[in-house]
Amino acid sequence: MAIEGFDYNAFAQNLASQAVDLVPQDFTKDQKAYVTNTLLNFSTLAGEALYNDKDLGFNADQAAMITQIIAEWSFHKSVDLIRSGIPQQFWDPVMQKIAFTIFEIAKQTFKQGLPQDQILQLIEHHVKKTYLESIQELKDKGFIDEALMEIASHQSNIDSMMQQMQENGEVQPEDNQQAQNNANAPAPQQQPSGEVASQQAPSGNVPAVQGAGGTVPVGANGRYEPPKLLKLVTVALLLKRMDDEEQVQSILERFEQEDAGTVIKYMYVDNLEEQVDPTVTMKFLDEIAENLPQAIEVNKKRILQSVKETVDKVGRNTMERKLQLERQKVRQFVFNAIEDEYYKGISPKIANIIATYLASGV
Repeated sequence: MAIEGFDYNAFAQNLASQAVDLVPQDFTKDQKAYVTNTLLNFSTLAGEALYNDKDLGFNADQAAMITQIIAEWSFHKSVDLIRSGIPQQFWDPVMQKIAFTIFEIAKQTFKQGLPQDQILQLIEHHVKKTYLESIQELKDKGFIDEALMEIASHQSNIDSMMQQMQENGEVQPEDNQQAQNNANAPAPQQQPSGEVASQQAPSGNVPAVQGAGGTVPVGANGRYEPPKLLKLVTVALLLKRMDDEEQVQSILERFEQEDAGTVIKYMYVDNLEEQVDPTVTMKFLDEIAENLPQAIEVNKKRILQSVKETVDKVGRNTMERKLQLERQKVRQFVFNAIEDEYYKGISPKIANIIATYLASGV
């Protein structure tokens, strides 16, 4: 069912029209057009995807908030790219990575009902990370040099706007984070006021992640004492390695909302693997495997490798003859696996059964 009351086209147009007056006045006509068109395109695409997704279950306020977040960051980072001096042919690929990052993180965090301030902090962290990684990639491929990479990496329109607001007395330095969360790119005429938007920040109920990339706190001051916190961190480590978003969501739905929110938060901690004791992690992984076997995704790469090894043993022609009477989906799965591609028409659980069956018949 589509989201009632969410006209994503009109909403995106509204955001883009408000952006017109916020684009830097020193930009050329074409540069201004790029900023507003990029904002319009990504917010429309995001709004349409949310509107048509029957599984997420978002209401109009939540869909509007996610769309607005994408619009705001599209505005800021397109301005940064223009000011960076990076050639225009590279702008769109960078912006696409940023928009995709926002969309995926927003879907997960909104689905689990995390407080709005935590959602915005996670998104900001990963937008900046994706932007810097994209610039580094351009440099590594020889498209830009070291000097241009340095210039581009220090561009931050959102920080510039915050500084200007401070100078104008519109915000105090200690209010930076809150103002930055609510600021400064185009906003809808009616702010989302739904369930997620109205949630308040927790008061010590969820262990803090310093800058979304700090250490894992374990101690008497936290809501979760060992071993529960470490168990949730272990689940986060496990889910970080999974490629199937639906499977991740299925596992998260097995947890209480607060616990699921903690898991999601740690999924986005950088270098989490290096911050926990591997022996403790393995202990909890064994417990998880024993108590929640249906929640452990079968590794797709291992399945593909198993199928390819089986085909190599018997030969492709022999395998094709063996599969003549099998269903089309089974044949498609095997032939895709030979090309190192996973056929999405079959679940990992069924795929593992097929791979095991093929191997046992050799």
